[in-house]
Amino acid sequence: MKIITYNVNGLRAAIGKGFLNWLEEEQPDVVCLQEIKLQPDQFPKEEFDARGYHTYIFCAEKKGYSGVAILTRKEPDHVEYGMGIEKYDREGRFIRADFGELSVVSVYHPSGTSGEERQAFKMQWLSDFQDYVQELEKTRKQLVLCGDYNIAHEKIDIHDPVRNAKNSGFLPEEREWLTGFLAAGYTDTFRVLNPDKQEYTWWSYRFNARKNNKGWRIDYNIVTAPLVPLLKEAYILSQAEHSDHCPLVLIL
Repeated sequence: MKIITYNVNGLRAAIGKGFLNWLEEEQPDVVCLQEIKLQPDQFPKEEFDARGYHTYIFCAEKKGYSGVAILTRKEPDHVEYGMGIEKYDREGRFIRADFGELSVVSVYHPSGTSGEERQAFKMQWLSDFQDYVQELEKTRKQLVLCGDYNIAHEKIDIHDPVRNAKNSGFLPEEREWLTGFLAAGYTDTFRVLNPDKQEYTWWSYRFNARKNNKGWRIDYNIVTAPLVPLLKEAYILSQAEHSDHCPLVLIL
């Protein structure tokens, strides 16, 4: 099973940059998208229907903002839209598809870069997200938590750890949360299969960051313990350029 997570930073913009051709070439079983940035009536469902994908989207109330989606070749048994927490669900941050005993989530964690208020929102979200996932795991033990976590975990995950130490996305308290989350029984699949690789999934649009590979690894496919024995491959498709992020692949 080939699962890809991809923050497309505007699905319609990504399609304009060749996303659909890339999807046909890559042939994933499940794709988790973040920042689709559209409303339901703007979603090009027929384009995905024609390529053999069932599509499920959870949009933000605010136009042109956030939103997550799951594209899947196999029709899920059940799709859960949101977390049942209004302040987060209004921003379209969480969608889950169940396939038998396996559940795949597409999640878009908040960014704290716009100021203290959103950073506080992010830290509250992280706490609530962990509580939610741990409760969910009681009934859905095989979880794949795909998405943009907006946190680079360790120094190997960021091009300049020293100068970014006080920037949202690499703050000590964010990194500490991710360390604690993983210690609670969750596995960062890319890192466990590639312990020494210094590769990134996001680059700023400024300063020729992508060309110079000055990036951050902030996108993850995180799994629960029962799935660890099934891990086969995890790799980053940095050559795919439809967004300021790139796709991250997990093969089970």
